[in-house]
Amino acid sequence: MFRKILIANRGEIACRIARTCQRLGVAVSTVHSTADADALHVKVIGESIGIGGAPASESYLRIDAVIAAAKTTGAEAIHPGFGFLAENTDFARAVEAAGLVFIGPTPDTIERLGDKASAKREAVAAGVPTVPGSEAPSEDRLEVEGIVRRLALPVMLKAAAGGGGKGMRAIATYDGLADEIESAMREARNAFGDAGLIVEKLILQGRHIEVQIAGDGDGNVIHLFERECTLQRRHQKLIEEAPAANLAPGLRQRILDDAVRLGRRLRYRGVGTVEFIVAGTDYYFLEVNPRLQVEHPVTEMVTGIDIVEAMLRIAAGEGLPVKQDEVFCQGHAIEARICAEDPNDSFMPSTGELAHVRFPSSGIRVETGVESRSIVTPYYDSMLAKLIAYAASRDQALDQLDRALGETSIFGVITNRDFLRRLLALPATRAATFHTRLIDERIDALVTVTGAIDPEPLAVGAYFWMMRQRATASSNPWQSGSLTGWQMAAADDGLSPIPILHLETAGDSAEIRFAPLQPDGSMLIGVDDVKIQVRLSPLADDMFAATVNARCETVRIVQQDQAIFVHDPRRAQTMTAIPYLRYISTAAEISGELRAPMTGVVLKINVTVGSRVKAGDPTVVMESMKMELRIASEVDGVVTAVHFKPGETVERNAVVAVVEPDLIPQ
Repeated sequence: MFRKILIANRGEIACRIARTCQRLGVAVSTVHSTADADALHVKVIGESIGIGGAPASESYLRIDAVIAAAKTTGAEAIHPGFGFLAENTDFARAVEAAGLVFIGPTPDTIERLGDKASAKREAVAAGVPTVPGSEAPSEDRLEVEGIVRRLALPVMLKAAAGGGGKGMRAIATYDGLADEIESAMREARNAFGDAGLIVEKLILQGRHIEVQIAGDGDGNVIHLFERECTLQRRHQKLIEEAPAANLAPGLRQRILDDAVRLGRRLRYRGVGTVEFIVAGTDYYFLEVNPRLQVEHPVTEMVTGIDIVEAMLRIAAGEGLPVKQDEVFCQGHAIEARICAEDPNDSFMPSTGELAHVRFPSSGIRVETGVESRSIVTPYYDSMLAKLIAYAASRDQALDQLDRALGETSIFGVITNRDFLRRLLALPATRAATFHTRLIDERIDALVTVTGAIDPEPLAVGAYFWMMRQRATASSNPWQSGSLTGWQMAAADDGLSPIPILHLETAGDSAEIRFAPLQPDGSMLIGVDDVKIQVRLSPLADDMFAATVNARCETVRIVQQDQAIFVHDPRRAQTMTAIPYLRYISTAAEISGELRAPMTGVVLKINVTVGSRVKAGDPTVVMESMKMELRIASEVDGVVTAVHFKPGETVERNAVVAVVEPDLIPQ
């Protein structure tokens, strides 16, 4: 076994790899960018070398800097994790040339699987069924467009050099085809350094099934059973489970056998994942991921095998840790990926400081790279954490995962937590009758439906705000009953005649009035026209016993500047608190300023000063968290200013361009 390794990654996967190393007595070092100097993986591992600027191209993708860091720390081997350099042939070769061990497949294997087209050729040679499509990747837009038209719709554009949903586009119409190809190529180039695309027929309503394999490099390959990764959006997995439910035993065995046969043909070394699309009783090879997968924990839970340990032992020359007849699948495991994104705003990535983070303390496996006060930047993937439930049955695991999501609080950025809970509750999810297009088809049921504002969490947040305001007037505002802070009363209920507070939440708002604090600590609060009796009693840290009218429950409340976060058993809600007089004194202006929705890098400017635009026209294309965002004009008019150039970084809410609105005839 190695004495010391370097983990060439960040976030939750760096923390997870380090945990196994520490259990085995293997010393660990890691690397970080300037944006990650205070990141959790740096703190957990304890020894980290700064390797460059915030963009991955200036740090985590710098082969020379990573190898230099390994040499500096005295590491014998490098574990690449997933993403970044994990599937980079040049990196694997450079590691070996430096006299270090690459913890993963051989450079030759990575090269043979290095793009989806070459992997497809290997599958054909192994007798594994493949999806009809192009034979080789292309960076020529016209060539790709010609292949699309020859195959007939629908088709899928795929980045040949990588996965994770980057550089992938489902094409169902020829309208805008050139723009979609160019966008996919840009995304692929930014994510993997290679703009090459392949085109394949799109199999609608299929299931995404993948097989975990492990090999010793001498032709001995085993499987660790399969995973179900069908629940995905934009080709990025959200829920993964093991084993796959409702999969016929004969079909399962054929898929497992094909995965192992392909691995043996490759004389595979290390662990990898062979992915398939299943349609009825047919299945087709998709790709091989020659690395550790994000979703590997579900396989670990049902087999009891530490996959990271297996990687280390194989790389150290110890061979496979188990034989095929020693691998068993017991129980059921399901994983949910919590991401910093807003499902109600087209899954727009969300960045900023995490005001407060709390995960379940027991009964669930948590893999995360964040903590309270961590900064979520636009430079890397949006995933914050993975929750993994394990139980004897699938239904029990689903229930356990739902409870764990309900107990998870992440304040400061918008997350997909509630979206995941709705996804788990869908009948198709519970019955395992889903397909890869399910989320797209049921998106209206999965995002929050805009409707009447729920006044109760606002009343709880308003009570908390009032107590914070009273803190300077009393050493213990939770016990003082003599000071109300507001003396005017318009009616017998004691509510102030004018609003005292303005609360904004999820695109809606409410005006808040307060009555005097009662001796028992309760207070009548008016949320617009609704009157709610509220009492909060502090328990510990962010926990409060809340009495809302006749209901008693435990809630979490955190405030950061003007933002108040309330997490009750039904929802987590963020609200902005603005004193009412300050709110009404702020003049609302209508302008044509086009602002960046979040921090990112400008990829393309579609206009120049003097250009005429219409409402909805995309003026600027930017990238954040490896995904493209398009900033559209909200008005008809003429561009009067462009403040950034392609390649420049823009901060959230920065004005990137200005459109002078057309005059509206009176």
